[in-house]
Amino acid sequence: MDNSSSCSSVVTGPPPASFLQRTLQRLSSTQCLKFRAEEAAPLAVIALQRYLSEQSEGQQLDSYSYDVTVTDGVWRAKCFLHPDLNHLVHKNTLRTGTDVYVTQCSFVYNERRLGHGYICLEGLRCDAQRSAVLPRINDVSSLPMLIRHGMERSLVLQSDVPLQVNRKHYLSLWNNDDPEGNIWTSGCPPSETVLDVSKISLLSSLDLSSRNTWKPLPLLVKIIHKSRLRYYGKFGLNKVDYPYQAYFEVADQSGTMSLVLWNELCPEFYHRLNVGTVLYLQNYTLKPSYSSRTRPQMDHHRMKIFRSVEICLNPRNPPSVITVVSPKSVLPQWGLPEVSYQFTTRSEVDKLTNNSTCDVIGLVTFVSRVERVKCKGNKGPEKYWTYRWIHAVDGTSDQPFILELFSSSQVEVFSRICPMTYLVCTQMRVCRVEGSLPYLTSTCETETLITGYHKGQPYVNDPGVKSFIQWTKTLKDNVVLQKTAVGGHYCYPHPPQICNQSMADASAQVPLVSTADLKKELETLQYREHKKLAIQGQITAVRYMKNPKTTQSQPSGVVSTDVCEQAVPAPHNHPSAAEQASADTLTSSTSDKSSASSRKRRIQMRRLRHTNTQEEQEQEEDESDSAVEEMQHVDRSLQSQNQNQDSSVLAWESSSWPKQQEDVSEHLCQGGLYQDSIYRRFTFDEKNVLLQWSNLQPTRWTAEQTADSIPPALCPGYYQVTILGINKKIAFDAAYLPVVRSDDPRAVGLPQDPHGNTMLSCLSSGFLCPLRDAASHSEAPLPEPEEILVTASELEDTHVVCVLDLCHLGGDEVEILISKVYRVTEVSLD
Repeated sequence: MDNSSSCSSVVTGPPPASFLQRTLQRLSSTQCLKFRAEEAAPLAVIALQRYLSEQSEGQQLDSYSYDVTVTDGVWRAKCFLHPDLNHLVHKNTLRTGTDVYVTQCSFVYNERRLGHGYICLEGLRCDAQRSAVLPRINDVSSLPMLIRHGMERSLVLQSDVPLQVNRKHYLSLWNNDDPEGNIWTSGCPPSETVLDVSKISLLSSLDLSSRNTWKPLPLLVKIIHKSRLRYYGKFGLNKVDYPYQAYFEVADQSGTMSLVLWNELCPEFYHRLNVGTVLYLQNYTLKPSYSSRTRPQMDHHRMKIFRSVEICLNPRNPPSVITVVSPKSVLPQWGLPEVSYQFTTRSEVDKLTNNSTCDVIGLVTFVSRVERVKCKGNKGPEKYWTYRWIHAVDGTSDQPFILELFSSSQVEVFSRICPMTYLVCTQMRVCRVEGSLPYLTSTCETETLITGYHKGQPYVNDPGVKSFIQWTKTLKDNVVLQKTAVGGHYCYPHPPQICNQSMADASAQVPLVSTADLKKELETLQYREHKKLAIQGQITAVRYMKNPKTTQSQPSGVVSTDVCEQAVPAPHNHPSAAEQASADTLTSSTSDKSSASSRKRRIQMRRLRHTNTQEEQEQEEDESDSAVEEMQHVDRSLQSQNQNQDSSVLAWESSSWPKQQEDVSEHLCQGGLYQDSIYRRFTFDEKNVLLQWSNLQPTRWTAEQTADSIPPALCPGYYQVTILGINKKIAFDAAYLPVVRSDDPRAVGLPQDPHGNTMLSCLSSGFLCPLRDAASHSEAPLPEPEEILVTASELEDTHVVCVLDLCHLGGDEVEILISKVYRVTEVSLD
């Protein structure tokens, strides 16, 4: 070690029982420590917590800070993650349930507070595999917390609050809308106190009152709508300890009005105030309504809506008094209205207008993985929304509800949505997009409930709900289970049939970007962040791949050892492993019985065998006829090539690509298809592992997290496509995973106009024609990969626009999938 360094190296020798304890002892005599590889011991990450950063004199690299709780199996220690390492969290490289090795750390004292300090992690090496430490621990919570001598009385160091003492609470790890931490109380019994309702104000009187003469009498109201939480904290500007806000719509016999819960009242009451809850309110204030916010659609309540003012419940000036009334104490003479719903069946959705709202109930058949999208136009710190796609059926249509559900501050419900559960979603907004089935997206006022949460809800006696329950009694679980799926890549709505110039607008839903912008997007993409964009160029090579890229690390700490080909026979009419192997070793030789017309479709093929010495690959020439010779100029090679596997991979390459590669400055190869890109069939036995796999990485590790492997993927094979940017300076690889079965979740709403199964028509349509129906065995066989690739000559020097879906899967895995390909000659420039 350099003597000029301010860090000292840990001496070698027999280590004490606890690496953490030894490290803290060493930090009492030196400013910081550096560890050699042989000195570091594995530390299991058991908690990773985020909060708004404190403003500091130095340059702030991130608006958020992270506390990391680790254990060596003897002690626990809550440490501060140096901001230079925040990128490890952004990429989900540093995550709970895995081990890390500390390479450098220091001890930081709080200069403005006595008896407060913490270990700062300044260098880490992250292990991608499951923790080797955690299996040896029976109960993590029973391990003592390591605190420096003299700081034992610090409540901050022993509480569920940030190490930076100016922050009082943690945020959810992946969004700002979900409650996080022990400060969010729930389950408190309603008040049984006798209420004086002889002198109360009606909401109508508040709307008409004069602020100068108004005297606040108590209110007696019922909650009829509840919004998700809003976090309004801003880095460097916020002086509020708990910058939260939540809107409710409340009603009495005179009408409805908005109510706002502010700041520290949110942690205390948000979980206790639900739709149907009756409140007795005192010491509230009134203020003019905020006109720019979204509001629930409430025409079906048939009540007067008062919008001039809103009721404010504040923790001080004055402190509001909130009494949650027990349902047993609610009297009919109070005249409080019943909660009303507008349940809509799937068959009725097709008749609803765009942007109208409805409530739905259905049986879940598909649940996508949870993804994140960056909030647009956010002026505060970087903020993400989390969402997932759901398919649910109600028996009134052959098509399911297609639901885009954003997190609604109901963490337990959102993370437990799975197939075979009864799902209720309120205040869903209808979205109509040309060329796709209508879908429903959640609003700020959407409430989501699943099986286990329906008891006692106001909608249980709704006629629409009762009709749905009667229909479910006619179903058989084993039949429905065959149509279920979890996780994998899913994006809706499908790209339009016609591309137009408006895609070039940066604010468009699918912006047209340069290859340099694409590179930047790939570099800055964060864990489970999804982006859709378009890029123009030409396709220079296509390879057929049997298996997704090997997953080095699972985002949820669940490592899969299964490979795609072990799951099911590939849908390209490969009913057995033997036939699959036979197809993989195809040569260009045609059988003696092949017709002349089919022989004309064949082009020259090569079998390339890779050797350890990378010597020149052997070539096997096909049968040659006049038709082949005519095609050799445009179809130089249909290759059978070993690609990270022992099996062959068919490929096509543009005749101009070898020359073009000489001028390419960069070829981005990190994108592709992974095990996490492909959905799994749902089973009750695998429910927990599938939920962990499809959800986001948890903030805290718990012993309940299963160590089982995810089931094998249903892999039909895919095409790896090389795209050269329009200026021919940057190339990149993307995966094309065609829909081949009608029971693939991506087939729902997909336009299925017949096409010729050429390479370009498949890339344009997104599916192989016709889709195979699992319930039917009489459909025409799907084309073999080589039959599709033989038509790739039409891609030669063709100017195309490719619509791409990007998603960061964690670690180094970035999913780049082709959603649709347009010929530029088909683009409308209006």
